[in-house]
Amino acid sequence: MPEFEKPSKSEDEYFARKEMEQRKQRAAEQSAKMAAEEKERVRKLHWMKCPKCGMDLTTIDFQGVKIDQCPSCNGTFLDAGELQEILKRGGGFFGKVASIFK
Repeated sequence: MPEFEKPSKSEDEYFARKEMEQRKQRAAEQSAKMAAEEKERVRKLHWMKCPKCGMDLTTIDFQGVKIDQCPSCNGTFLDAGELQEILKRGGGFFGKVASIFK
């Protein structure tokens, strides 16, 4: 009788299935890592760049709210929640314009 017996077919299938699951998990992790790295790379390329002309944006203070403005094309860009903050603080012309959409 041999010291080591050949594994049964079910054992082979079990280990093959486990190995496949591990490979799929590693592939998914690697894919997620690559996606995160690509997202970060793209963010760095476009961070604080004017979407219209591509120049660097500067931050200005408007009614106590920091907004982004392009010195080249004079485009003004608001981040999430900044318009609501301006309307809350000042109203005026912006309040009248916003009331049209309510």
